[in-house]
Amino acid sequence: MKKLRLAVAATALGMLTLVSAARAETPREHDKPDAHPAADNTGVNKRDRDGGNPTADQQKNDKSDLDLTAEIRRAIVKDKSLSTNAHNVKIIVKDGAVTLRGPVASREEKATVERKAVEVVGHGKGKVTNELAVAP
Repeated sequence: MKKLRLAVAATALGMLTLVSAARAETPREHDKPDAHPAADNTGVNKRDRDGGNPTADQQKNDKSDLDLTAEIRRAIVKDKSLSTNAHNVKIIVKDGAVTLRGPVASREEKATVERKAVEVVGHGKGKVTNELAVAP
């Protein structure tokens, strides 16, 4: 009986070793070089370093600016028809002036995100600058 248990355990161990070896040799989808091309944001990063363009770190911690940012973000995220990229656009508010930056999926999304920001700010009450880019 003891020999039978040892034989079964040895067989199971051998099978596990074979399965592990086969898995190690089979490339998985995320291991393939073309599965996820390297992101290259070099051009965007250069643009963001340009002193004339607002960046999120320039936003003040003014309560009214922070409240406006949060309200715009809620309005955008609430719209489940928008892409993840659209939900994650940069919203920069400085002294009531809103700048929208980042990639979106389409021209329609670009217009929708801008419209939501304008609705929150109020027509004619504040300036909304749309610097969103349609991702290829």
